[in-house]
Amino acid sequence: MKKTKIILWIIALILVIVLIGYVAYGYYQNATMEVKRPVATMEVENFGTIKMELYPEYAPETVANFITLANRGFYDGLTFHRIVKDFMIQGGDPNGDGTGGAKISNLKDDGEDTSYSIKGEFIANGVENKLKFEEGTVAMARSDYTSYSSELAEESYNSGSSQFFIMTKENTSLNGQYTSFGKVIEGMDIVHKIEEVEVKAADDAESTGNTEVSTPVNPPKITSIKVETNGVDYGLPETLTPFDYQSWLYEQYGIDPSSMVTSE
Repeated sequence: MKKTKIILWIIALILVIVLIGYVAYGYYQNATMEVKRPVATMEVENFGTIKMELYPEYAPETVANFITLANRGFYDGLTFHRIVKDFMIQGGDPNGDGTGGAKISNLKDDGEDTSYSIKGEFIANGVENKLKFEEGTVAMARSDYTSYSSELAEESYNSGSSQFFIMTKENTSLNGQYTSFGKVIEGMDIVHKIEEVEVKAADDAESTGNTEVSTPVNPPKITSIKVETNGVDYGLPETLTPFDYQSWLYEQYGIDPSSMVTSE
């Protein structure tokens, strides 16, 4: 009887040791497991495929926003509406002219049909984002209201929504001033082909004073953007109420609200 009890105690001790080892191994795996970053695959009609690695460690709100919009089909069928050779290509505007953005209803089924913006995640806005503006960097476009008043820096910084751009050449002047959140890992040749399309001044250039020759004659169409998250749920971004600059212009200076500020 005594021998049986000893054997049972030994078995129990072995089971406890095995259990402790199993739990410890689990913690070790979780601690050392490398979580793969999300990768966005963008198809551009008549051009090809562009793959972009996203960096939630630098810009979590922007990445969550981009993933949600992309995987809900928001970008499908939109265009690259602004192209500046040796600088960048910009898309993601439902209006196709730089004046539009996403709505809360684009983020979730029960969302209101109202515009929103997200926090700018870069050094000038108090966020430590170390991703530099090099060739292939993917970034969030935003408006610049400081041309009207230097006091509108915060409103400018937090004005991004859905428009994004891809750098075709390094530009260090943007470091710390815009939200960089990804990098092209495949298809940079496609990006350069897109930047070569014929461009012109916008149709309303005379009335708006925007003489930049950057509007594609035949805007390249984004067929789709889908993001592989590798099983990670990045959630929804925290949305902000966008700055109503048209009303501000009218109240401050009596300027016609039709004078638009586009995302840059």
